Amino acid sequence: MLLPDIETKAVALDEDGIHIKQQHQEDHPMTQFNTSMLASMLCLALAAPVLAQERAVQRNVNQQERIQEGLQSGELSTREAAKLEKEQTRVEQMESRALRDGNLSNAEKVRLEAAQDKASRDLYREKHDAQQGNPNSASSQRMQADVQRNINQQKRIDHGLESGQLTNKEVAALEHGQAKVTRREAVAGADGHVGPHEQRAIQHAENRQSAHVWNKKHNAHNRP
Repeated sequence: MLLPDIETKAVALDEDGIHIKQQHQEDHPMTQFNTSMLASMLCLALAAPVLAQERAVQRNVNQQERIQEGLQSGELSTREAAKLEKEQTRVEQMESRALRDGNLSNAEKVRLEAAQDKASRDLYREKHDAQQGNPNSASSQRMQADVQRNINQQKRIDHGLESGQLTNKEVAALEHGQAKVTRREAVAGADGHVGPHEQRAIQHAENRQSAHVWNKKHNAHNRP
C-alpha cells in the first residue's frame, strides 16, 4: 500500500519541480532580455517596409519642391520643368506598380531608389545649366501653380501613410493618379508653353485626384 503513495508523491514532486523550473526560467533576467529583444526586432521588422514607403513618397515631395523652386528662381524654364515632370511620372508609375500587392520588396526598393536618384541628378543638372526661365511669364506661372498642387497632393499622401489612414494598396492607387496628373503637365509644357486651356485640363485632373485622396484617407480601410 506504500508504493502507490510513494509513486504519487514522486509524481507530485516531479510536477512541482517542472513548474518551479519553468517559473524560474520565466523570471530569469536573461530570458526577459531575450523576450524584450525579440519584441524590438519584430517591431523593427514590421516598421521597416512602412519607413521605406514613407521615404519614397517623401522623396516625391522633395523633388516637386525643387522643381517649384527652380521655376520660381528662373533656374528652370517651362520646358525643363515639363521634362522633369515626365521623369517624375515614371517614378510614380514605378511606385504604383511596386505597392500594388501591398508590399515593397527589397528589390523593388532598390530599383525605385535608383530611379529617384537619377531624377534627382537630372533635376540638379537642369537647374544648373545655361538655360533660364522667366518666372513671371504666364506660362511659368501656370506651371508653378500646377507643381504646387503636386506638392500638396504628395504631402497629403505622405501624411495618410504616416498616420495609418492609407494602406499601401491605397497609396499605390493614388500614385497611379498622380502619375496621370504629372504626365499631363509634361505633355502641356513640352513645347515650352502651358496655355490656359491646358492648365484648366490639368487643374480638372488635380481636382479629381484631390477627391480621391480625401476618399481614401477617410474610408474604413486603415493600415494595421
